Amino acid sequence: MRGLLVDLTPLRESKAYRHLWIGGSLTGTGSALVGVVVGLQVYELSGSTLAVGLVGLFSLVPLVLLGLYGGAIVDAYDRRKVLLVTNLGLCLIGGAFVVLSSTGSASVGSLYALVAVQSGLFAISSPARQAVIPRLLTGNLLPAANALGSLSMGLAFAIGPMMAGLAVDFVGYGWAYGIQVLMQVGAALMLLSLPALPPLGQTTRAGIRSVMEGFAYLKTRPSVAMTFYADMCAMLLAMPRVLFPAIAALMIGGGARTVGILVSAVAVGSFLGGVFSGRLGRINRQGVAIVVSVVAWGLLIAAFGVVVALAPGPLATGAANWALWPAATLLGLAGVADTVSAVFRTTILQVATPDAMRGRLQGVFTVVVAGGPQLGALILGVLATATSEAWAAILGGAACAVLVVVIASWQKGLLSYDARRPGAEDGVVLEG
Repeated sequence: MRGLLVDLTPLRESKAYRHLWIGGSLTGTGSALVGVVVGLQVYELSGSTLAVGLVGLFSLVPLVLLGLYGGAIVDAYDRRKVLLVTNLGLCLIGGAFVVLSSTGSASVGSLYALVAVQSGLFAISSPARQAVIPRLLTGNLLPAANALGSLSMGLAFAIGPMMAGLAVDFVGYGWAYGIQVLMQVGAALMLLSLPALPPLGQTTRAGIRSVMEGFAYLKTRPSVAMTFYADMCAMLLAMPRVLFPAIAALMIGGGARTVGILVSAVAVGSFLGGVFSGRLGRINRQGVAIVVSVVAWGLLIAAFGVVVALAPGPLATGAANWALWPAATLLGLAGVADTVSAVFRTTILQVATPDAMRGRLQGVFTVVVAGGPQLGALILGVLATATSEAWAAILGGAACAVLVVVIASWQKGLLSYDARRPGAEDGVVLEG
């Protein structure tokens, strides 16, 4: 049983990584907290669900636009300084939230503006944080470190929203934002202990040319590119969250409570995947593990659709029927599969990329992760309109499983990727 539990070796062996992980956990929890608080405040000010939905748009656009350029910045400057500067910016934005809310000056427009700037800072800090990890740990510890990262984010998205609701109810918006500022200050103290981390090898000035160099390098590493394609299969075709409100209203019943359970089920599965990730570090055929886990995700989402299709509709009282718990269980198992995929996708990106390129490729990763679910929601929404929510899940999940097998068979580099010889599948020798 001890061998199944998450491997804590990276936290024990590297003080710098331990501080980076703690700081990232604080930042992630604060970010999840602010996301909920802003939504609540925008709704209170506007009374509009559409206005709340636009918060996501104001967050997504700078994240996509600056994700690529942010990666170029990471590759051009000392990554410790990049993390400290972006963390300082997040502290200042948090302070602005506090001031506006405490003085009664907050408006929907000002909240949108702060969310956009905050998202832009995250688009720079996230690639920097991921690019730093291979400099603090040996390669054999990276799967365990990335499992710890998944565990950290799972906890953040479980604890942050809970803290947000309690804080807004008991002490108001200003104090709720103040909690996030304290977390950012704690993260800054952790980052101060990191060593200097200038990029290794030849560096280029941050700019469009540098961004294009990152894409050009990605073309020479088809096995690395395949990690993005595999993830896109899951996000574009089988990300079912957009279906949950209609499923809760028409097929399973239970309304908002059922939606909350279905959303939480994926998060709980991801958390458990991190908790029981101890044996992931022993897997060398990491590309095969990615393909298997994405296929599992697709098939589990398709099975979820089958359960929804068999659901008899809400009970006479409006409560959920028997299908709720089988559906939630399948989503939880899908969350476990997603954690396995995420651990190995991140590990391959870190190991199979030279240090001088890590920031830019991590920037591409940030854009894919941020933008994919938004486009996937549109695709499944259109599919559900043409068929039904149940069939959208069935067809989307099955298409995900089939497509990832097809592209993995077409580009065999990912399937032959071996952690003991990274780069061999693409005929390159890695340095730095």
